[in-house]
Amino acid sequence: MIGQAVALKSDVPFPPEVGDFYLPSIVPWGGLDSLWFTKITALVWVSTAIIIIFFTLAYRKPKLVPGKAQWIAESTYGFVRNNIAIEMLGARGVRFAPYLATLLLFIVFNNMWSIVPVAQISPNSHIAFPAFLALISYVLFNYVGIKKFGFRKYMRNSLIPPAPWFVLPILIPIEFFSTFLVRPFSLAVRLFANMFAGHMLLLVFTLGGFAMLQANTALAPISVLSWLMTIALTLLELLVIFLQAYVFTVLTASYIQGAVSEEH
Repeated sequence: MIGQAVALKSDVPFPPEVGDFYLPSIVPWGGLDSLWFTKITALVWVSTAIIIIFFTLAYRKPKLVPGKAQWIAESTYGFVRNNIAIEMLGARGVRFAPYLATLLLFIVFNNMWSIVPVAQISPNSHIAFPAFLALISYVLFNYVGIKKFGFRKYMRNSLIPPAPWFVLPILIPIEFFSTFLVRPFSLAVRLFANMFAGHMLLLVFTLGGFAMLQANTALAPISVLSWLMTIALTLLELLVIFLQAYVFTVLTASYIQGAVSEEH
């Protein structure tokens, strides 16, 4: 995206705007009907393909002494299973480990596009993708809770805290709002906002360097400083990429734990 934005030296679109996130279609047919297939869609497909192909090849011929690919696959899954699923849910967390591992990897790979040259945008900087992931987690933790306790007991566990009866009219709406509205909303918005903000910052400092350079050659040192800031922010974005994937996965495991717990 940045490369496209600065392609015309005489017309640098600065500052970047929300419209930079609405990319044109990358297929030549279908007219307006083809707008669904943008670079964002392609990146999601590529991320999914990378994950599927890598794990398929890594476990095609498993060995007792694993090779590099098998070791990476086993270490990644083992980290999620032991440090997130079992740590949060105990022994019953093993059955949720495949979903949590898939969730973590899917978010990491899609976040990673934000710092990959040419791609330079994360699908998670569009609210639709984090919202859909949050919806899946939302359905999952409510489903396992209802399956274990039944709908009536699950709602009672979720909405009625151990508190004096006279404060329940206040607490029950708060619990409903927190559990069934805030949780999926916060999951989606946290991931979206971090990836959106990171992309905008990289755009600002990259395009800002070009804009200052074209405005006045005397500003060349400041342009270089702007690009150095881009490099520093890219390293920070790399940390955010993994941190946000981890937080999203841990919170999902926490919500599942709360749904199947006997106590509120």
